[in-house]
Amino acid sequence: MRNVLAIIERELRAYFISPIAYVVLTIFVFLSGIFFRTILSQVMQMGLISQMQAQQLGPRPMDMPGMISRGFLSTMSVIMLFMIPMITMGLFSEEKKRGTIELLLTAPLTDLQVILGKFFAAGSFFVILLLTTWIPMSVLYIYGSPASGPILTAYLGLLLYGLSIIAIGLFISSLTENQIIAAVISFGAIMVLWLVDVMAGSAESTTKEVLTYLSILSHLDDFTKGVLATSHIIFYLSLTLVALFLTYRSVDSLRWRG
Repeated sequence: MRNVLAIIERELRAYFISPIAYVVLTIFVFLSGIFFRTILSQVMQMGLISQMQAQQLGPRPMDMPGMISRGFLSTMSVIMLFMIPMITMGLFSEEKKRGTIELLLTAPLTDLQVILGKFFAAGSFFVILLLTTWIPMSVLYIYGSPASGPILTAYLGLLLYGLSIIAIGLFISSLTENQIIAAVISFGAIMVLWLVDVMAGSAESTTKEVLTYLSILSHLDDFTKGVLATSHIIFYLSLTLVALFLTYRSVDSLRWRG
C-alpha cells in the first residue's frame, strides 16, 4: 500500500508541475459554467411557457431543478470524453518517451502497484474535476430545493463512468510512447463504446440488447435519472477491471521485452 501511495503522490506532483492539469481544469470549469448557464436559461424559458399554458390548460407539475441537474450532468459526461484522454495520455507513454519506464519497472515495485498508483492518481484528479461542477450546481441549492438523492446518484454514475474511461486510457497509454496518439486512440475507443447505443437503435432485438448493454452511455442514463441499479454498477466495475487487467498484461510484456 505504501508503494501505491508513493506512485499516486509522484503522479499527482507530475500533473501539477506540468501545464496539463491547469489547462484541463480551466477548460473544464469554463465549459461547465457555460453549459450550466445555457441549460438554466432553457429550462427557465420552458418554465415560463408552461406557466402561460397553465393559465389556459391548468397547472402541470414541472421539476425544474431536476431538469437542470439532469441536463447539466449529462452534458458534463460528454465533456469528460474529451478531458479524460488528456489526463491519461501520458501515464505510461511519457515514461516510455523519457526512458524512465525501465527505472520504474526495475524498482522494488510490482507491476500491479505501478498500475494502481497511476490509476488512482488519475482518478483523484478526475474527482477534483467532478468537485468543480458543484460550483454551478450550488446555484440550485441557493435558489431552490432540489432532491439530493437523484443528484448524488448521478454523481456516483459519473464517478464510475469516469473511472472506467480512465482505465481504458491507462491501457492505451501503455501501448505507445506518443502522448498524442494515446489521447486520440483513447478518445476513439471511448467513442465506440459511447456510440454503440446509437447503433442499437437500428439493430434487431437480440443485437440491440447486446449493443445497449455494451454502451457506456445507456448505463449512465439511468444514473442521471436517479435510478441506482446493481447491473449498471457491475458493468462499470467490470469494464474498469478488464481494462486494468489488459494494462497489467501490457506492462508485464514491457518488463519481459526489457
